[in-house]
Amino acid sequence: MSDPNEDPARDSPAPVPGPAPRLPEDWLGAIVMALLAAITFAIVIARYFTDQSFAWTEEISISLMVVVTMVATGAAVARDRHIRIELFCASGSARRRRALALLSSAATVLAFLCLAGLGTRLAYDDFRYDVTSPGIGVAQWWYTVWLPVLSLAVAARAMQRLIDAWRTR
Repeated sequence: MSDPNEDPARDSPAPVPGPAPRLPEDWLGAIVMALLAAITFAIVIARYFTDQSFAWTEEISISLMVVVTMVATGAAVARDRHIRIELFCASGSARRRRALALLSSAATVLAFLCLAGLGTRLAYDDFRYDVTSPGIGVAQWWYTVWLPVLSLAVAARAMQRLIDAWRTR
């Protein structure tokens, strides 16, 4: 029989955080990584049997690496797992932590909006000057248009974090 003077909360284990919630970025990242793995495998097989390089595979791989980087960045921002100096961000008063969270989110929004603007200029210049890719010969803007689109998606995720930090008092 248990002692009525014992505190049951004292002996209970600390709550274990559950798995991170699934995000659309997770599925998109997995699909892009599978494509990258398939293309890389095809490159290895082709070089082994033919002793030749296929420029189109390298061109698509580079483009997919940019996509997977931006998708992973969006997931990191959504989960608040982006790079920061924990010594400054996790220490101090709640007010200081909130101010740093607001500053971090605002800086992330600003950085990715700037990247979207520059990426838009790049894609527009590729379109306007009819730049073609060196390997396949398709319009280069087919690749560069994804940088501003994905930058805006990351900025939107950072804006969500900014709003959440603003509402938290």
